[in-house]
Amino acid sequence: MERRILIFAPGGRDGELTEQVLTAAQIPCHVCPSADDLAAALQAGAGGVLAVEEALGAVAFGVLEDFVNRQPPWSDLPILLLTRRGVDSPPTRQAVLRLGNLTLLERPVLRLTLVTVLQALLRARRKQYQVREAEQRKDEFLASLGHELRNPLAPIRTSAALLRHLAPTAPQLQHIGTVIERQTGHLTRLVDDLLDVARITSGKVELQYAQLSLASVIAHVDELCAEAAANRHIALAITLPPQPVLLYADGARLVQLLSNVLSNAIKFTPEGGHIALQAMVEGEILQVTVSDDGIGMEEAALERIFNMFEQNKPGGGQLKAGLGIGLSLARQFAALHGGSIAASSSGLGLGSEFTIRLPVVLPAQADGPGLAATPTAPAPAQEAGDGRRKRVLVVDDNHDAADSLSAMFATLDCEVGTAYDGYAALAAVEHDPPDLVVMDLSMPGMDGYEAARLIRQHPAAHDAVLVALSGWGQDDARRRTDSAGFDYHLVKPVAFDTILQLAQAEGAPHRH
Repeated sequence: MERRILIFAPGGRDGELTEQVLTAAQIPCHVCPSADDLAAALQAGAGGVLAVEEALGAVAFGVLEDFVNRQPPWSDLPILLLTRRGVDSPPTRQAVLRLGNLTLLERPVLRLTLVTVLQALLRARRKQYQVREAEQRKDEFLASLGHELRNPLAPIRTSAALLRHLAPTAPQLQHIGTVIERQTGHLTRLVDDLLDVARITSGKVELQYAQLSLASVIAHVDELCAEAAANRHIALAITLPPQPVLLYADGARLVQLLSNVLSNAIKFTPEGGHIALQAMVEGEILQVTVSDDGIGMEEAALERIFNMFEQNKPGGGQLKAGLGIGLSLARQFAALHGGSIAASSSGLGLGSEFTIRLPVVLPAQADGPGLAATPTAPAPAQEAGDGRRKRVLVVDDNHDAADSLSAMFATLDCEVGTAYDGYAALAAVEHDPPDLVVMDLSMPGMDGYEAARLIRQHPAAHDAVLVALSGWGQDDARRRTDSAGFDYHLVKPVAFDTILQLAQAEGAPHRH
């Protein structure tokens, strides 16, 4: 379908005769008798369009223009327009100005000329398809890379926490553990950005809207960025509206949007500089400005910095560390919320300001819904409900990940079992039913989904809390864990405290 030429020449025999010529030249083609048929055929796939000028009435022209304007970045649909008066006719002038990749041929046209021009257009179109396929392979690679990187990050993070727990009075080991955890967190954010690039370009990002307070969002952003600012002695001032503000947005994406912008400001502000984050409300619009007294930008860079993999390199200086995708993701997340983000600067050395506007504000009262205090982490509990020690089963085919996580649970005086595949997990459940199962999903033989379904069928483990650990965080993976009987789905690498809080939660959501 994508290799064919769509012929749009309703009226007379032009369409029929052109089809005969192209068929004889072994060029796939399809005659569109109406504008509606042309629109449907374009959606099904086209290598190019051949049209005659007298057929380009308002409706047909609108169909072509709409498709040209909506086509993805890799696509530049070639259009061949057959005309009798060259660019002197109004339809032809309009087509030249608004239809993009347009080629004109004056009639009468020699058959050889028509065939060779169309073959050239189709060769160029095939190059576009190759670009699309390369983009798809890149997205698949980034998704797989993110998954594979998350697997080793999990035992590294758990081992660092275990190191600090086992040596609470050794300052050097505490420092080493802190460094490992901090750098693991930084690497995790880079991996998450790579995965978001793949998800956005493939259209797989779906916002999870919920009510949340502006204060909680900004507190999370501050938590993510404050240490980086402090390490460079940058003064960070945050100003919120005096009244509580309730938002309706995807909290995770909103935090990521704002933290990406704030992290960018920290990166390009010299040591001892100043950054101000100010949030304001105008009706249902949340406006957040992030201003700094950093290196600033040239006017030409103000729009370019939002491009994927683009980095600001002012005055011929060195590139800063990073992937160059944080601001691009910020703009994408703002657009998904129906908002916008813009940058301004008075010039090099004069600082920068980013303005984010999002239509996400809901009416809120100080004691209104969604403004409850952030829950505190429960204290570690090593006992099950009947007073005995909590039984925990850790399942992962990555021995380092399983062993390090098991060691963490052992420090809490839990009875810990370790299994390295789904079959061993079922045997362990049969021998000593656990209160908590923490299980990887991607295991050879029997994966975590099937193991969870079978564990749920075991009478003694019917009410166990099942926590899935995975390098995949997409919605389809979460739906699969939900249907398999897991209570929670956590994306690697996970802080041990997060697992512990879920394990202690009263009434896991999947209890049957």
